[in-house]
Amino acid sequence: MATAQRFEDLRVWQDARELVRAVYSVSKQPTFYRDCGLRDQIRRAATSTMSNIAEGFERGSKKEFLQFLSIAKGSNGEVRSQLYAAMDQEYLNEKDFGAMRDSATSLSRRLSCFIRYLESYPCTSRVRKALKR
Repeated sequence: MATAQRFEDLRVWQDARELVRAVYSVSKQPTFYRDCGLRDQIRRAATSTMSNIAEGFERGSKKEFLQFLSIAKGSNGEVRSQLYAAMDQEYLNEKDFGAMRDSATSLSRRLSCFIRYLESYPCTSRVRKALKR
C-alpha cells in the first residue's frame, strides 16, 4: 500500500474538494443563492464529504477510517440527490448539472473502490504511519 502521509495526498479527498468548489460556485448564482435551505444543505453535504475523508484519515485507525469513508460516501449521495432538486428548480442548467452529477458519481465510485481496497488490506489497526515530531 502506498502510504499517504497527509489526507491532502488522497485522490478521493482532492476530488471531493473539487466538488465543493463546484457546489459553492453554482450556488452563488442569484436564484440558487436565494433558496437558503437547498443552498445551505448542498454546501453542507459537499463539505461533509470532504471533511469526513480528512477526519477518518487523521484518526489513523483502519476501522475508523472505513467508517468515515462510508459517511463521506453517504454525504456524496446526498449531494447528487440535491443536484436533481436544484435542476428541477431551474437553478442549474443541463450542462452544469451533468458535469457535477458526473463528478459526484465518479467520486462515489472512487470511494467505493478505496473502501474495498482498505477492507482487503491486511493491516488491522493503523492505516498510516505516525508522523515523526
